[in-house]
Amino acid sequence: MVDRKDIGSWLEGPGARSGEPSAHPGERLGMPAGGAGSVGRFGRRLIGVLVDWAVCQLIASALFHVPLPFRGVATGSDSFVLLAVFAVENLLLVGTLGSTLGHRLVGLRVVSLDGRPARPFQVLVRTVLLCLFLPAMFWDKDGRGLHDKAAGTVIVRT
Repeated sequence: MVDRKDIGSWLEGPGARSGEPSAHPGERLGMPAGGAGSVGRFGRRLIGVLVDWAVCQLIASALFHVPLPFRGVATGSDSFVLLAVFAVENLLLVGTLGSTLGHRLVGLRVVSLDGRPARPFQVLVRTVLLCLFLPAMFWDKDGRGLHDKAAGTVIVRT
């Protein structure tokens, strides 16, 4: 049986049990408080994913005739086509360049916890969980969503 304290500490990241408050997001991960290499904050990440979603809607509309939001509602298989385009965009761009179009626009990139580019398996795990949406809605004190925690990645500023 899993203890609630164990789940809470996993959500809070490493060192949560120490009781020591961190001075800034990413401090427990050895990252600076600001500038290049610091943890990407929620506002930048939100703008980045909204840009990515909009680009994916345009691609899905052009290639697969999925209706744009102002022309109708994507239902049934259209919704899955749009999500598949989003997943492919993340897999290809994060896997090769380290960032999606939206990430690049707002100055973010995805890296492994050791600072190296995210490995293919990490990108796959992160993308699958990101497409499930809920893991991205919960994050720890360092600003890492559950999808990043499970993949062993972090979004940093460039």
